[in-house]
Amino acid sequence: MYDFLIVGSGLYGAVLAYEATKRGKSILVIEKRNHIGGNIYCENVNGINVHKYGAHIFHTNNKNVWDYIGQFAKFNRYTNSPIANYNGEVYNLPFNMNTFHQMWGVITPQEAMNIIEKQKADYKTENPSNLEQQAINLVGVDIYEKLVKGYTEKQWGRKCDELPPFIIKRLPVRFTYDNNYFNDMYQGIPIGGYTKIIEKLLEGIEVRLETDFLSDRENYESMAEKVIYTGAIDAYYDYCYGKLEYRTVYFETQELPVENYQGNAVVNYTDSETPYTRIIEHKHFEYGTEPTTVISKEYPKEWQEGDEPYYPVNNEKNQELYSKYADLAAKNDKVLFGGRLGEYKYYDMDKVIESALNTVSVIFK
Repeated sequence: MYDFLIVGSGLYGAVLAYEATKRGKSILVIEKRNHIGGNIYCENVNGINVHKYGAHIFHTNNKNVWDYIGQFAKFNRYTNSPIANYNGEVYNLPFNMNTFHQMWGVITPQEAMNIIEKQKADYKTENPSNLEQQAINLVGVDIYEKLVKGYTEKQWGRKCDELPPFIIKRLPVRFTYDNNYFNDMYQGIPIGGYTKIIEKLLEGIEVRLETDFLSDRENYESMAEKVIYTGAIDAYYDYCYGKLEYRTVYFETQELPVENYQGNAVVNYTDSETPYTRIIEHKHFEYGTEPTTVISKEYPKEWQEGDEPYYPVNNEKNQELYSKYADLAAKNDKVLFGGRLGEYKYYDMDKVIESALNTVSVIFK
């Protein structure tokens, strides 16, 4: 009936659908949720585009990707400049000269370097065996205690001295007064939200919402010559080798009768006592002037079947398990696995587009 069945209407699936349609192929997109867009879906609340599944800031150094996404939306000049709240003390992120002035009162890069290097030398651990030792080796005690420890333990649900050191391979430290979190050349938020991009990518394509592929797999697979599957790869194979691990997030979102709640789009809470990791104030992504505001508090938790998987637990055990599923997928001539869940990778949006376009080049070579 169709050339391609695409399972999932997130960015990866939508790009595939758009490119296949351009090449004259017939497409059916099915989506388990009641809306398109996957985790970049934005819901309009009284004029404010709410990032329903967490903040998404588009950034890339790839001009081809930037030009590609620019076909479907105009982007504003938003620059990601989060701040950290540690027990009422406010610090700029990423770690930069503003952070160091707020923490120690220093003014010059050399003063900041001297403090960090002394702390690193005083507490250095040869061959660190856990994340805590690794982080202190990288940035010293003060930055670790106030800006790394509490946030990381909430994010992973484990103490830092129980986490492997490779989770933090590096921590960016900048000796400039620059609060731009990303170094990428291109950065911004689509005016009107991300859902408009997905709508344009899927324009004219048949989409069925609230349709669970895995509940009737044989029937759906029989409907197309090729299947693009963007769901969890272990779920597709009925967890035959076991379940891959994820961290997940749940959100408390509320509209407040004030124009401006926190003065910034992203505020991280880096102490251990605050139960959430950050608060997003959505209107600041698009410089909103609405009379009310919408905030979302983010609470990380262990993933269980039925939860939305967000962050792959990228350790040796899970990579070995994923490789078994990848071997099965490589032998599957009917189904192609892609995207964040299909490839068990935490992709930034530009990397999702790169991966999708690479898949297009392979399918239509």
